Amino acid sequence: MQTTGNKEIIENIFRHEYGKMIAVLVNKYGPSHLDKIEDAVQNALLKAMQVWGYQDTPQKPTAWLIRVANNSLIDMFRKEKYMQEDTGDTGNSENMAEPEEMVMENRINDDQLKMIFACCHPSISEEYQLILSLKLIGGFSNKEIAKALLKKEDTVAKSFTRAKKMLKSKVKTLDTPIEIGLTSRLNVVLKVIYLLFSEGYAASTGEVMLKKDICLEAIRLALLLSRNKYCNKAEVQALIALMCFHTSRFEARLDKEMEAVDLEHQDRSKYDKDLIRFGIDHLETATEMGQTPSPYHLQAAVSYEHCIAPDFEKTNWENILHLYNLQLQYQYSPVIELNRIVPLAKVKGPETALKELQKYQKTDHFRETALFYAIKADIFRMLEDKNKMKTALEKAVALTKNTVEKKYFLKKRKGIL
Repeated sequence: MQTTGNKEIIENIFRHEYGKMIAVLVNKYGPSHLDKIEDAVQNALLKAMQVWGYQDTPQKPTAWLIRVANNSLIDMFRKEKYMQEDTGDTGNSENMAEPEEMVMENRINDDQLKMIFACCHPSISEEYQLILSLKLIGGFSNKEIAKALLKKEDTVAKSFTRAKKMLKSKVKTLDTPIEIGLTSRLNVVLKVIYLLFSEGYAASTGEVMLKKDICLEAIRLALLLSRNKYCNKAEVQALIALMCFHTSRFEARLDKEMEAVDLEHQDRSKYDKDLIRFGIDHLETATEMGQTPSPYHLQAAVSYEHCIAPDFEKTNWENILHLYNLQLQYQYSPVIELNRIVPLAKVKGPETALKELQKYQKTDHFRETALFYAIKADIFRMLEDKNKMKTALEKAVALTKNTVEKKYFLKKRKGIL
């Protein structure tokens, strides 16, 4: 019988391996076969669910999945008579025989880097680049992409279909671009990696609030970029620092019952000091590169302040507010604007923060976001207005799609926290 623990392991492996499988097979057969490659990957994942649910997971699940997906793809080619000499495959599954572990890892890393830059081809619009990358590299669902890009789910589905057509027409083979091609696409690639990380750090849907495997995968991809001499820019180092600082707080963000713990009540002794030091090293490297600070520099600096503060009240709120103000000068973001409200309340008072927050209520995006009402509830808590606080929390409960987050809002509404 399939156990809950085994099911969770399988789900984690699927999320972790999906992008690797797509990248390896697209590199082998070409983007023109992308639709069939997606089907083959799904077939492999379904077979794994059937087999692994009742047996031990293979020692090398990546190699197992890629081999099964490759064989499934070969069967499709045979049935539809697509097998061509230029595919470089005779139909013998030994072509995808398991190589040495280090060779396999290096090949996957190389293929994933190529796939990321293929999805971010300059002839494809940035919106389509993001959708392709999140879907094919991150394994995101349409619902997760819709949340990340502030779009409707059916719009994302239609856009993905159109984006795939563009990818197949613009990219014939996967190649790592030369210096100019790499750097010109880097901003979108970094945005993709951070959106991937953000879904792991605060899952938009499901029973789990935190998905550490996704966050670690995003960090791995960023480190992969940093090892390429053309991609090792200050903003790459700053993004790595930001993700390390955020990930360092994972163990403190859930209690023993796996329920959410907000920043104010976190046990800071649980913060991962090694990850914080690793983040500091990368932030210092980013600073030493001497370029104009990017939004990732500023966000990393905010997260750093939270990591080193002895407690919530002793946090350097003035510096954090200054950093948020700088971020908004560089690049407007509704999420940054919302997150700025809390330090604004700490520095200028909750009355000032509430006036600022009321301005946003006219915006459709804010009215449909659980975060907006969660922050609004927090401001009313500071103002000791329990009735309005509960009303705001009820709205947050109605809007969130994440079970853990919903429980957290309900507990606050009942006055448990």
